[in-house]
Amino acid sequence: MRIGIRLHDTKKCPLEERLQIVRRQGFSCVHIALGKTDGLPKETDALTPGYALWLKKVFADAQLDMAVLGNYQNLAHPDPVKLKEIQHRYTAHLRFAALAGCGMVGTETGAPNEDYHYDKEANHSAEALEIFIHNLRPVIADAERFGVILAIEPVYKHIVWNPKRAREVLDRIASPNLQIIFDPVNLLDPDNLDHREEVIEEAMDLLAPEIAMIHLKDYVLEDGKMNAVGCGFGEMDYRKIVEFAETKKPYIHATLENTSPETAEQSRQVIEELTNKYRKKPGGVQ
Repeated sequence: MRIGIRLHDTKKCPLEERLQIVRRQGFSCVHIALGKTDGLPKETDALTPGYALWLKKVFADAQLDMAVLGNYQNLAHPDPVKLKEIQHRYTAHLRFAALAGCGMVGTETGAPNEDYHYDKEANHSAEALEIFIHNLRPVIADAERFGVILAIEPVYKHIVWNPKRAREVLDRIASPNLQIIFDPVNLLDPDNLDHREEVIEEAMDLLAPEIAMIHLKDYVLEDGKMNAVGCGFGEMDYRKIVEFAETKKPYIHATLENTSPETAEQSRQVIEELTNKYRKKPGGVQ
């Protein structure tokens, strides 16, 4: 794995300085979401070729990969005017990523309501899935035109909420430019924590060919709710995830989430120690 970090979890300062700090902390790649990063233009109309090429140069100067350009918009928005704006923003991000030297735009899979709230019955319905697939198709067509991957991230509280549902989307869209961001914690909920390992193993089995990136975080269960924390500060067991990455996806980008500038290196070390232990095992990847 090539371990990275979300840019909006790092110290707030000018981008050039921010990326140098990321590099000094031992990371090799960055998940960047323009809408969540202070000091960067984020409006759709601002995503010009000049901006993209400047960003490409800044990342190259810091010797960091731009692993993914995040654009977490609701592709199941029920307002047709707003939906067109959202699809246009995806197109702009895909074009921008192509120019900036970033091979992937990342997204989650929304909810069939205006404010993106969790309604289990509605979000997990067959109708919601049909809406999402229909609205995703033109975005994937643009991804193919620009030669960029659009990677969807299954999340229990969203429309694509389990591995089987993600597999269905992949098979029905049937595009090499549609891939998966694998976030094990996002597939979990108090509803399924009693069989956590089975959920994660199913995702690795069903989605392995299309997994293009891994997100790594931890969680703690408090008062019946899962709260996301940095790796090593909660209840996750990463051993099988590390084994999957090392055997099936050896140079995959894996970005940490829910870290702080003070805890980022500690979380990185948790994953690196497990990776090193796996590599030293008999039969481990050397």
